[in-house]
Amino acid sequence: MKKIFLYRFLVLMVLSSVLGCTTPYQYQTNGFEDAIVIEATITNEYKHQEVKLSRTYKLEEKTPTFETKAIVFVTDDLGTKYDFQESGALYVSLNQFQASPDRQYQLHVRTNNGRSYVSTTEKLPQQTQINSLESKAITKNGQIGVEITVNSADPTNNSRYYRYEYEETYKVVAPKWYYQKAVPVLFAPGSNPKGKVVFEDRTSEARICYLSQKSNELILTNTNQLSEDRVTNFPVRFISSKDPMIRSRYSILVKQYVQSLAAHTFFETLKEISNNGSILSQTQPGFFYGNINPVDNPGEKVIGYFEVSSYSEKRLFFNFTDVLPGQLIPNYQYDCPAPIPEADKHSYIYKYCFDQTPDCQGNAILNLLTTGLTTYFPDESGNYILYPIECGDCTSFSSNIKPLFWID
Repeated sequence: MKKIFLYRFLVLMVLSSVLGCTTPYQYQTNGFEDAIVIEATITNEYKHQEVKLSRTYKLEEKTPTFETKAIVFVTDDLGTKYDFQESGALYVSLNQFQASPDRQYQLHVRTNNGRSYVSTTEKLPQQTQINSLESKAITKNGQIGVEITVNSADPTNNSRYYRYEYEETYKVVAPKWYYQKAVPVLFAPGSNPKGKVVFEDRTSEARICYLSQKSNELILTNTNQLSEDRVTNFPVRFISSKDPMIRSRYSILVKQYVQSLAAHTFFETLKEISNNGSILSQTQPGFFYGNINPVDNPGEKVIGYFEVSSYSEKRLFFNFTDVLPGQLIPNYQYDCPAPIPEADKHSYIYKYCFDQTPDCQGNAILNLLTTGLTTYFPDESGNYILYPIECGDCTSFSSNIKPLFWID
């Protein structure tokens, strides 16, 4: 997503201009300076719009600081005001609204320390829909996988600049799930044996879960060099055939943002900087600016962009065997090998007994189950197989709540 780039690459220099007809972005080579970062995109989608405010941070630091207690609102050229309120790590509009093609919009921010910022006025670009998504098997850099492409067209030839994001969701099926759960019951301290294991039927789903994640890259394209304003088979995602996320069933929601020339230039600059080797520098040599300016302090640095964009989305589902028939199914997310009968360091097999014979491992079983890091799986011999919890209980790393949009 674009916020990754706003944080990662605000340390770098920028080209004076990506396209000759745009205003050059400023470049300075000072050391690290604290600056506000403003991320805002409002669209023609009727919803609660969002703005994120934070501060720059050094490369050795891990996360940005959320800017709290700010006053945030958007206005249009008719004087309508859309107020935002703090909600978690975002500012969310009090009411749902959507950008209109015949209006101009401006972002206003006043931070808790009394400093004010305002964007240039922005208009909604041409509204263009995604026509289709496709998934197909290809070989890329010597690796077989699935490529997901998008198709879109604007017969008016006015869109031209496109940015894409995606959210992917995939089904997880725990390979070592068992309908009963082994529960350790410990006796009073000093007891021999120290406890016992009881078996309880599972009362919640632990075999089938779902994982979701969002894109973290800038995906941009334009149709300037084409006779038609048509995006054809543009690749937004490639997934290796060995990736566990497509082991079972996979879904992707692709989001298309039609951008203005200025917004597209800003994000192209971010993307170009992402490929610059100097990102490994331990200092911050410079900043580049978008369309947001300080009101009271002309020399103050402001990072970010206020974008008004037309929005379209489309979802795609596929199973591994639909797209890659005949290919080996990817391994599970976690290592769940077949247990080794011999009692070595790789064995998951334990003998449930508590006498003094060397092969009795009842106490070890109790200790392992008590940690909550292992899960029971039956063995024909009557012994216990204790796998890592992720192998038999998918809720240990994912959600057992089926998404409302999911189609099996």
